[in-house]
Amino acid sequence: MKKRLRWLAIPFLSGAVILTGCAPDRDGGAEESSGSSGNEEPDKPESLKIWANDDDRQVNAYKEITENFTEETGIEVEIARQDFDGQTEKISLDGPAGNGPDLFFQPHDRIGDIQLQGLASPLDAEDERLEEYQEEAVQAMTYDGELYGIPSVTETYALLYNKEILEEPPETLEELEEAAEEHTDAGNDEYGFLMEAANFYFTYPFVTAYGGYVFEQNEDGTYNTEDIGLATDGAVEGGEMIGSWYEEGYIPQGITADVMNGLFESGDVGAVVSGPWSLRGYEEAIGEENLGVATLPTTEDGEELTSFSGVKGWMVSNFVEDNRKYWAEELALFMTNEESSETYFETAGEVPANKAVVESDLIQEDEYFAGFAEQTRHAEPMPNVPEMTQVWDPMADAHEYIAEGAAAKEVLEEAEGQIKEEIELQE
Repeated sequence: MKKRLRWLAIPFLSGAVILTGCAPDRDGGAEESSGSSGNEEPDKPESLKIWANDDDRQVNAYKEITENFTEETGIEVEIARQDFDGQTEKISLDGPAGNGPDLFFQPHDRIGDIQLQGLASPLDAEDERLEEYQEEAVQAMTYDGELYGIPSVTETYALLYNKEILEEPPETLEELEEAAEEHTDAGNDEYGFLMEAANFYFTYPFVTAYGGYVFEQNEDGTYNTEDIGLATDGAVEGGEMIGSWYEEGYIPQGITADVMNGLFESGDVGAVVSGPWSLRGYEEAIGEENLGVATLPTTEDGEELTSFSGVKGWMVSNFVEDNRKYWAEELALFMTNEESSETYFETAGEVPANKAVVESDLIQEDEYFAGFAEQTRHAEPMPNVPEMTQVWDPMADAHEYIAEGAAAKEVLEEAEGQIKEEIELQE
């Protein structure tokens, strides 16, 4: 708890502290390295430019980390703030003009589009170095058999609960529904359990709890986008379960993140499905002693619910010279190594993709982040294929209809048909 409280108490660091021993784990140190691909390293550039997400905590973490890289290699690192929502559009303009970054920061589910636009360069990191990261994170940053990013952060949601209302978190879906029945008084805006039940990102564990899926995944990790499983018997069963929550009054129609957060922070909700981004506001509102984080409940048969996970990572621009690509990849590996990842976690408050850090006491003994880290073991990266963009709107519409009382089978079949049509048009 000590390190977590330090993060909560000091969210913005104004200065960088030089740490030692953060160099990539290579024979003889940075100067004697054979490089990420095993070849002789090219000449060093004087500097590298990275686009970091426009977030104070993240930027402060990378200031500290990149100063360590400069100390080890002599290469200066320029950090430019650029919200990652606009990075791909901007790099498509700035890159060809020679004004783009060497490294940019993106979530994994955009890789398919990034590859199609030719914005990122495939990477050459050796398997031995990639073993430092969670296997699922590396897979998430891989598209069409090529690695396009070095994973930095893994993110998923879990069950956050108020200990004043629920002494223990519900361990099964049946217990979750029992908590909803016992603690829900909709007339007084009191609920045992709430979630954004019209948002497929959050409903995915429940839609897939009994066998539903988005795209069939092949053994090599690729997706068969012609095989969609959002209207299977299992998906329909999950949709019917969500529909029953509306019917029983456990969840109000039109529930939004703002409404859910407001009710939880006012102490009127037992448990919600949310992510680490909610921790600060929740803790300030209900108190550290009352906030708990647990994995999502299991099915009645003890099957773990699979949440969607997101992986954010560093990508090398396809518009820079080869020697810069080499050193940009080295910088990405450095910024995500074990010691850098510890620094990033303590400063930015996000769970790293570095396996050693996730399994370390730093996270495992943290009352909050241990719950999220455990849920990542049961999480599945969102498909990174371009076809995934055609899934969100039809599924959002399907959930809206389910909230209004429509038959889950009918609306899910309609949604799946619409997704298939949109994918065909995309081709």
